[in-house]
Amino acid sequence: MLFRIDPASPRPLGDQIAASVRRALAEGTVRPGEKLPPARELAASLAVNVHTVLRGYQQLRDEGLIELRRGRGAVVTASLDPERLRLSERVADLVAQARALGMRDDELLTLLRTALG
Repeated sequence: MLFRIDPASPRPLGDQIAASVRRALAEGTVRPGEKLPPARELAASLAVNVHTVLRGYQQLRDEGLIELRRGRGAVVTASLDPERLRLSERVADLVAQARALGMRDDELLTLLRTALG
């Protein structure tokens, strides 16, 4: 599996790591039951802090896409629809853009609630 990160991107590195896994799930290159690389190994290969990788993995766990097993690593538990992936990436881009503008989370949530009408 290929993990892609861009240190110059306004998106946090952990978010980029999670996005790489989501993309692989949507493309079918990673399937339920497969193990993800250990956090320490992936951190070393990407030259990032292990906590950055763990943040990305925790996002995926919170989304129900992986299961984190102490001592056994991260295992994919669900697949992802490509349309949901595109929406998820657009939302992440929206959050990054709002933060780059200095917008607080509550301001962004207010905008979203207004748009949801």
